[in-house]
Amino acid sequence: MTQPPQGARCGLDTVEIDRIERLIKSTENLSQFFSRTELEEAGNGNGRAASLAARFAAKEACCKLFPRETALQTITPPDFSVKRDNYGAPQLEVSAAAQTVLDRYRVGAIRLSLTHTSTSASAIAWVDPKRIEAPWYGKLFYHLFPFRRGLVLANMRKVFGDVLGPEDLRQLAQAYYAHFVLFLFECVRLPLMSREQRKRWIRVENMEAPLRVHDKGRGVLILTGHFGNWEAATVAGIGQYEKYRNRFHFVRRPLKPALLNEFVTRRFERAGFGSIAKRGSLDKILDLLAKGDGIVFVFDQHASNRDGVVVDFFGHPAATFKSLAIIALSMKLDVVPASSWREPDGTHVLRFEDPLPLIEHEDTDEAIRLNTRAYNAALERMLLRHPEQWIWMHRRWKVA
Repeated sequence: MTQPPQGARCGLDTVEIDRIERLIKSTENLSQFFSRTELEEAGNGNGRAASLAARFAAKEACCKLFPRETALQTITPPDFSVKRDNYGAPQLEVSAAAQTVLDRYRVGAIRLSLTHTSTSASAIAWVDPKRIEAPWYGKLFYHLFPFRRGLVLANMRKVFGDVLGPEDLRQLAQAYYAHFVLFLFECVRLPLMSREQRKRWIRVENMEAPLRVHDKGRGVLILTGHFGNWEAATVAGIGQYEKYRNRFHFVRRPLKPALLNEFVTRRFERAGFGSIAKRGSLDKILDLLAKGDGIVFVFDQHASNRDGVVVDFFGHPAATFKSLAIIALSMKLDVVPASSWREPDGTHVLRFEDPLPLIEHEDTDEAIRLNTRAYNAALERMLLRHPEQWIWMHRRWKVA
């Protein structure tokens, strides 16, 4: 068995092969324990039980890396799946729930080593940490221009305080300041770019998700936040689809000063996007949805008592806008999450996720709360992919 590096965070488990043999004989549907690939690779011969036992040990070893989430059943063994690469080495595939846990713990990958004897199978799982290296200008701005630095670090501690040490949090904050510098530079650069340059600069992933909803003749509700360069990625990304020009509208809070708000609004309009004020626009939003247009909600900001409902965001109470849930429930619409991020080569990705199913409840207030929490959970998953590219300067947890 391959040994993990010294000092690596490890999980170890052993499974008796006869235990899996009994499971095979007594269970008609093994897919509740093993993935389709695992069952196919195990085959139907004499070594089937031993192969599945080694895979089950690997699943248990992975869960042991995250004892808190395993105890809370945030993750379970079936969230991990083992397959062989072209050289026969074990590779791990994870569910969306497990990927969220890995992202929060800043895990780049989980490596596996499997073995078995005639009676038992064992597995070791160990972690490759995901490193965030802050460039020099991020470190410079962190130290010389510490705008809201205390708030940035306090917010990061709410999300990562129990999994990252002070030095790792400082590195993450410095990487965030570097992102902020690039963000400002890109906002200046975008109007100077040609259509072809923008197309090469932004890659759109899974645009089929909102288009499937739109092609059914229904309006589209899009949930997003301040991820990556959200303005540049959206304008240059959706702008590639000419037939949807003037069919997407952003629900926005007016910026200050007024001149800045006018500048941003004009830029959106030139790019073919509508702009809707957060307050007093419900009738307009409903009319646009009835026409089949898309409404984009930037959802990761603090909401006032009048506009919000308090639900968890990363385990802390946060006043969150309830308007999206109210509209989704009234029009029976699913919500499509979307996020953007900057790649290491400077290009951007605008990605749409599969729609979030509407949660029904006989109590309207509870239905609003449940759906709003589901929207926050989607934001959490998207934020954790690239945490250095979120707006940590915002006072998101004012009610705490």
